[in-house]
Amino acid sequence: MPSLIAIFYPSIDLRFIRALRIIRLLKFSRYSGSINSLISVLWDQRRSFGAAFFLLFIALIIVSSGMYLVEKDIQPEKFGSIPHSMWWALVTLTTVGYGDVYPVTPLGKMFGSISIILGIGTVALPAGIMASAFTEFTRRNQKRYEDKFKDMLQDDVIDKDEREELKLLSEKLNLSDEDIGAIEEHYKERKKKEN
Repeated sequence: MPSLIAIFYPSIDLRFIRALRIIRLLKFSRYSGSINSLISVLWDQRRSFGAAFFLLFIALIIVSSGMYLVEKDIQPEKFGSIPHSMWWALVTLTTVGYGDVYPVTPLGKMFGSISIILGIGTVALPAGIMASAFTEFTRRNQKRYEDKFKDMLQDDVIDKDEREELKLLSEKLNLSDEDIGAIEEHYKERKKKEN
């Protein structure tokens, strides 16, 4: 594509487009169950993440506006407008804290402290969503494996073909050997108690 564009617009330097080749690395995701799990969880929780980032955006607007009102007269070069204040607000809300811009007035410091506490919540919310989504994803995969294992164990024997099918299913579901062992042991013990 850059070569074709260069024919019609020779004065434009399009070498930077070569950097887009790095997107090819995403093809490796099909070979990694963990990356596929991550993509599945992110896709399943896209609305929750959207809501969390919307709340972060609202907090960013409120905090940068408040800091602009508090610090604009004392530090006009750093907090001279709401967009200038957004840099400080974003760094504070995401708990990065570079330290290049900071409030100097007592009211600014108090407002900054409140912003830091608010920032902890805005960072914790997506982390909590991700953790609970991974837990639920793993639980569902374990349940699917357990259901398949129960079906195959109806005749009290798992033959070689069934074992191979279970192995393929565990790879597809990205279950570890420990998960599989725990599921099978739990089901076998439960079946012994029933008998």
